[in-house]
Amino acid sequence: MGELIIKGKLDQNDIEEIRNLQTICLEVEQIALKLELDFKASFAETSVNQNNCSEFMYYYSNKLVAYMGICSFGNGALEVNGMVHPDYRRQSLFTTLFSAAEAEWQKRTATEMLLLSDHNSMAGLEFIKGTGAMYHHSEYEMILNDDVKKSVLSNNVMFRRAKNKDAREVASQNAIYFIKKFTEVDLPCISVNDNSVIFIAEVEGQIVGKVHVEIYGGVGGIYGLGVYPAYRGRGYGREILTHAIEWLQAKKVTSTILQVSVININALTLYTSCGFRETSTMDYFLLKK
Repeated sequence: MGELIIKGKLDQNDIEEIRNLQTICLEVEQIALKLELDFKASFAETSVNQNNCSEFMYYYSNKLVAYMGICSFGNGALEVNGMVHPDYRRQSLFTTLFSAAEAEWQKRTATEMLLLSDHNSMAGLEFIKGTGAMYHHSEYEMILNDDVKKSVLSNNVMFRRAKNKDAREVASQNAIYFIKKFTEVDLPCISVNDNSVIFIAEVEGQIVGKVHVEIYGGVGGIYGLGVYPAYRGRGYGREILTHAIEWLQAKKVTSTILQVSVININALTLYTSCGFRETSTMDYFLLKK
C-alpha cells in the first residue's frame, strides 16, 4: 500500500526527492513543470512556516512516486502543479493528491485556485478538464539568449530599491498590469533579501514603473515588470528591462528567465527584441468556490 504525506513546507530532503522525480518525468515527456522548488527551497532551512498544508507527496515503499504542491504569491489565487512517476500512472494517484489539495483549498480564504499544465501535456490537460476548471490564460516562459547584444541605456530612468513604505505603490501597479482589483490583502512584504529585489523606476522624480528580480539556484528571474499607462511608448519599458538584465548579470546568474502572457503582444515584442526566446507554454485553468 502507498502512503500520502501532507506537509506545511518542504525540507531539503523532500526537495531532493522531488527534483529526482521531476528528472524522471521530464525524461519521458518533454514538457515544463512549474513546481517553484527554488522558491520553496529558500524556506526549507528557516523557521518560516506557512501554517498551511501545501505539499502533498505519495510514497510506495519509501519511494516518492507522485507530488503536488500549492503556491500562493499574494494575488488571491492558489496555484497548483504536480506530477506522477511514469511507472505509477493510471493508478489514480494524481486524483488522490488533487483531492487532498482541494480539501486544503476549501479551508483557506482564497476563493480561486489555478491548475497549471504544460500546453503539450495531453495527460495534464485531460485531468484538468475532468475537474471542471475553465481555461483562464496562458503564459510563455522565455529565456535570455547568451549572445544577446546589450541595449544602451539613456539614463533618463533612475532606479531605487523598494522599501516597505512602497508596498502600496507596488500593489497598485500590480493591479494595473495584471488587471485585478486592488485590496489591502495584496499589500506585499518588501523583501530585504539581496536575491529578491523590487526596483522602482523614476523619471524626474515621478514614478513611471517597476520590476521585480529574483535569484534562485543561480537562475535569475524577472517578474512584475510594468510601466504606468501614461508613460508608455517612451522607451521606459526597455530601460527597466535592461536594468533588470544588467543587475542579474552582475550577480553572475547562469541564465535569466521570465514569464509573459501570450496575449500581451507589446511585452512579447519587447522581450523578443531584447534577446528572449520562448521555451515553453503554461496553460492556467480556474476553479472558483
